[in-house]
Amino acid sequence: MTVLSAVAVAGLALAIYAAWLFHDMPDAGDLVDYRPPTATRAYAIDGTLIGEFSNERRIFVPYDRIPPQLAQAFMAAEDHNFFRHGGVDVTGLGRAMLKNVVNAVEGKRFEGGSTITQQVAKNVLLSSEATVGRKLKEAILAGRLEQTLTKEQILELYLNEIWLGYRSYGVGAAAYNYFGKSITDLDLAECAYLAALPKGPQNYHPIRQKRAAMTRRNMILDQMAALGWVSRADAEAAKQEDLKVQAEPSRAKYKDADYFVEEVRRRGHATLGERLNEGGYYMRTTLDPRLQTAARIALMDGLEAYDRRHGWRGAWGHLDSPEGWEDAARRMARPAERRDWSPALVASADGAVRVRLPGGSTGSLVAADVAWAKAGKGLSAGDLIFVAPGPQGGYLLKQVPAVNGALVAMEPHSGRVLAMVGGYSYSLSNFNRATQAQRQPGSAFKPIVYATALENGYTPASVVADAPISLPGAKQGEVWSPENYYHNFLGAQVLRRGLELSLNTMTVRLAQGVGMRRISDMATRLGVVDKMDPVLSMALGAGETSPFRLTTAYASFVNGGRKVEPHLIELVQDREGKTIFRADRRDCPHCRAGFNGDESPRIQPSGTQMFDPITAYQITSMLQGVVQRGTGTAALVLNRPVGGKTGTTNEYRSAWFEGFTPQIVVGVFVGFDDNRSLGHGETGAQAALPIFVEFMKEAIKGYPPDDFKAPANAKFAMVRGIREAFRPGTEPKLAVPAGLGVRTGPQPYAPGLPGSQFPLPPPAAPAGKKSDDLNGLY
Repeated sequence: MTVLSAVAVAGLALAIYAAWLFHDMPDAGDLVDYRPPTATRAYAIDGTLIGEFSNERRIFVPYDRIPPQLAQAFMAAEDHNFFRHGGVDVTGLGRAMLKNVVNAVEGKRFEGGSTITQQVAKNVLLSSEATVGRKLKEAILAGRLEQTLTKEQILELYLNEIWLGYRSYGVGAAAYNYFGKSITDLDLAECAYLAALPKGPQNYHPIRQKRAAMTRRNMILDQMAALGWVSRADAEAAKQEDLKVQAEPSRAKYKDADYFVEEVRRRGHATLGERLNEGGYYMRTTLDPRLQTAARIALMDGLEAYDRRHGWRGAWGHLDSPEGWEDAARRMARPAERRDWSPALVASADGAVRVRLPGGSTGSLVAADVAWAKAGKGLSAGDLIFVAPGPQGGYLLKQVPAVNGALVAMEPHSGRVLAMVGGYSYSLSNFNRATQAQRQPGSAFKPIVYATALENGYTPASVVADAPISLPGAKQGEVWSPENYYHNFLGAQVLRRGLELSLNTMTVRLAQGVGMRRISDMATRLGVVDKMDPVLSMALGAGETSPFRLTTAYASFVNGGRKVEPHLIELVQDREGKTIFRADRRDCPHCRAGFNGDESPRIQPSGTQMFDPITAYQITSMLQGVVQRGTGTAALVLNRPVGGKTGTTNEYRSAWFEGFTPQIVVGVFVGFDDNRSLGHGETGAQAALPIFVEFMKEAIKGYPPDDFKAPANAKFAMVRGIREAFRPGTEPKLAVPAGLGVRTGPQPYAPGLPGSQFPLPPPAAPAGKKSDDLNGLY
C-alpha cells in the first residue's frame, strides 16, 4: 500500500510538472509564415549597395537559392541524418550522452546532441537556458515542426536564422561579411568554414583563432567526403586552401556616402518605424556614386585648401620619449576618408624634418611643407602629426581642418538628390551640415528677392538706384545703413547688374519697392524657411536656412518655376517585391497600354508651379551673368552654360555658392560649426566657389553642354547690350542702350535716367570692413 501511494504521489508530481512545463509551449504552426528579421538594403541608382539598416544583420536567402554544397557542409557539421530522422536523432543523442561522460570527467562543456530541427525550435521559439525542461520542450517541438514544415523549410529557417559571428545572422550575411561574396560565389573551403561556426564563432575566429578554425573546417571537409557529398580529391584540395577573410565586416563596400546613407536611414525610419530594421526592404535611392565620390573629394579638398591658407596649427600630440609612440598614435582618429594618411613621429626638426612611420619606415617632409610649418606653429622632435605620400619619396604634412562645410547636388526637374556630403569627415563628425545646419545665406538669398520683383511688375529693363540708404534700425533711435562690399555706389542700375555685382543698397531698395511680405511669402512657399520676419535685412540673407533647402529653391529657377520635392529615396519594395513607396507619384494613364506607334505618352512635370516660367528663365539668365561678368567668374573654366550666386555673411562667418547647369543644381556651404569668422576676404567666391568648380569638372562629364531653354512665349529685347527675356507685352519697344534706363519699380519704359557702364569691382577687398557691411554681399 505504501509503495502504491508513493507511485501515485510521484505520478501526480510528474503530471503537475508536465502541466507547468508545457502550459506555455509555443505553437509550431507559428513558423509556417515566419520570416526572420532581415536587413533593409539601400542601393544607389546604378545598383551599388551603399548601406544596410538592421538590428540583426541578416540577408534572407530562399532554400532554392542556397548552394547544395553549403547546405551539405552544415549538415555534415551539425546533423548528417537530417533528411532521415523525425526531429530527434536518437543515434546522435546517444553519441552525445557517451561523449558527455568524458566531458564531465575532463570538466568540459556538455554537448547537446541537438538536430538542426531542434536548433530551429530553440533559436526561434525557445530561450537558450540550459535546463532539462527546455531540452524536453525542444524535443517535443522538433517533432511538431517536422509535422508542420517540410525538411526544406526547416533547413531554410536554420540557415537564415543562425548566429555565425562577424555581425552575421544567417549564411547570406556571413558570406558577405567574412568573404565579401554572395553565397552562390563561395567555394568548397569557404562553405566548410561557415559550417564550422555554429559551435561557437568566437572559438573559430578567422584571425584570432585561425589554426582552430582551419582544423575544424578541414574536419568538416573530411566528413563531407566520408558521406560521399564531395570527392576525396576535392576535399583534399579545399583543405590546402588558406583561410582568408575581410579584415572586418562591412555593410557596404562603397564608402563615400555615409552622410547620405544616414539621412536615408532617418527618413526611412520616419516612414517605416522599426520595420526599417526588420522588414528586409529593398530601397533604391537617388545617389549617383560617381557624383557622390566627386562631391566628397571636392569638399574635402576645398576645406583643406582653406585650412592651408590659414596656417599650420601645430602637432596634434607630443611625446618626450619615442617609446610607445605607435600606441599613442593609434588613439588619435584620422579621417577615415583619407585612407593614405598615416600618423607619424617627428624624429628630428633641425633643417630637414625627418619622420618615423608605424612599422619602422622613415622619410622626410617635402621642403614646401617644412616652410609652411615653420611659418605657423612649427615642428619639433617628438611631435605627433599626420603625413601622406608625396613626390620623390617624400611626405606631405597634413592636418585635419577645423572648418567644415557641406555640398548638395540634385536634379532640378525631379528633385532627385544625386550627392550629399554633410561635412569634412563622417568618421570625425556625423552632424549633417547639408540638412541640419541653420546658417545665414547672405547674398545667395538675393535671387529670391529679384524673382519676387519680377513676379510683381518689375522687368529686366527696370532700374533701381544703387546709392546710400539709411533706414530705422531694430532698436529705438538706431539707424541701419547697409553698404556695398566695395564701398562704392554705381547709381541707377538694371536688375541684372544688381545680381551680377551683388549690390546691397540696390537690393534693399528693390525689396522696399516690392514689399518684404511678398518676399517673405515667396521664401516660405519655396521652402527656404518655415517662417520669415518681413524686415528688410532679410532681403540680404539675414534669415537662416540649410544648404539642402536653399539648393532646392534654386532648382525652381532651372526647372521653369516649379517647386520639386527633394528626395533621397526613389523606391521601396518589401521582401515579396511589392512596391510600398514610390517618390514619383505622377500618373501615366496610357503607359500600361504599350507602344503602338502613336505619339508617346505626355507626362506632366512634377512639382507645383511657384512663379511664371519666364520669371524663372529671367533669373537663370541673370545668374548666368554672375558667372560671365560678376562675382562667379571662376566658374567660366567649365566652358559651358553655368549660372550661380555667391553668398557671404557678416564678418565672413559663412561662405556660399549656389550654382547650376540645365541638368544639375549644386549648393556649397563653408563655415565653422561655432559660427566664428572664416577670416578676412574668405567670401563665397574665395571659399565656396572653388569647391563647386572642382565638383562640376567631374559632374559635367556625364552631361551634354546644353544651353538653358527659354519659354516659348518669351519675348526678347536688347537691354544695355544684353538680350533679355520679357513677358509678352512688357518688353521695351526700343532697345535700351548703355547709359540709359527705366524708372524705378514696375513702370513702363521711359528713357532719360543716367546709367552706368558697370565697371567691374576692384580685384582686392578693402581692409577695415565693418561687421554690418558684409551681410548679403559678394
